[in-house]
Amino acid sequence: MSRRFHVLHVEDDDLDALNVQRLMRENDAVSDVTVAHDGIEALEMLRSESSDLHDLVILLDICMPRMNGLEFLRELRADPDLCHLPVVVLSTSDHEDDKTTAYRFNVAGYMVKPPSPERFRRSLDAFASYWSASELL
Repeated sequence: MSRRFHVLHVEDDDLDALNVQRLMRENDAVSDVTVAHDGIEALEMLRSESSDLHDLVILLDICMPRMNGLEFLRELRADPDLCHLPVVVLSTSDHEDDKTTAYRFNVAGYMVKPPSPERFRRSLDAFASYWSASELL
C-alpha cells in the first residue's frame, strides 16, 4: 500500500473544494484535507510553527484572488523550508503559458478541472504510488 499523505488544497471556490475533498476522502492514500482559499493563506499555514510538513502534498488552483497559483509557486519554490513540497495543479486554466510556467516551478502534475471522478482517482493513486516509491514525502 502507498504511504498516506495530508493534502493542502489551495482553492478559492468552496463548491470545487467540497467536491475534491469528497473524492479525496474516498482514497486510502489521503489521511486529511485542509483548504486554503488563496496563495497568501496557504503560505501562512505552511509557515506557521504548528504546520506539519511531513507527508504533505499541495493541490493548487491557478486562478485565485489576492495571490494566484503561479505567484504562490514562485514564493513556495523560493522558500528553503518549503521548496521541496510536491505540488499538483488542479485548475480551470487550460492555457499553455500557465502549464509551462507551472512545470517550470517543478509541479508533479497538472489537471484541468473538472476531471472526471474516475480520472481524478486514478491520478491521485498514481501520484501517491510515485511519492511513496520515491520517498519524496
